Formats: sequence, C-alpha cells, structure tokens
Amino acid sequence: MGRSRGQRSRDKNKASLPQVPKNMKSDGNDVEFSQEIADQADLEAQARANAANQRVRSRKK
Repeated sequence: MGRSRGQRSRDKNKASLPQVPKNMKSDGNDVEFSQEIADQADLEAQARANAANQRVRSRKK
C-alpha cells in the first residue's frame, strides 16, 4: 500500500507557521505631512481621508 490515504506529509507545517504580531504590523500611514506647507488640494485630500476613515469605523461597530 502506498501513502495515498490520509497521510499528507507536505501540509503538516502549514497550521503551525507563525503569524505577524500586531505590534509589528503598520497601518500604511508613513508619509510625513506638514500643515504649514499644505495647499488647498492637500487639505481637501486630508478631509476626504478622514471622512472615509470615519465611514469605515462606523461600519465595523
């Protein structure tokens, strides 16, 4: 008899692989922003981003 029934040796390690800890994950917001040199387009983009973040937060609750 072969190893064809119920013995999956290649998939044994997948369940025990470590995941990335939450303290090592980033939210993707690593861009520096200066309020002093921001123009109108920057301020509008910031307002849209804040509104989108609030919509996402309200849907999660």
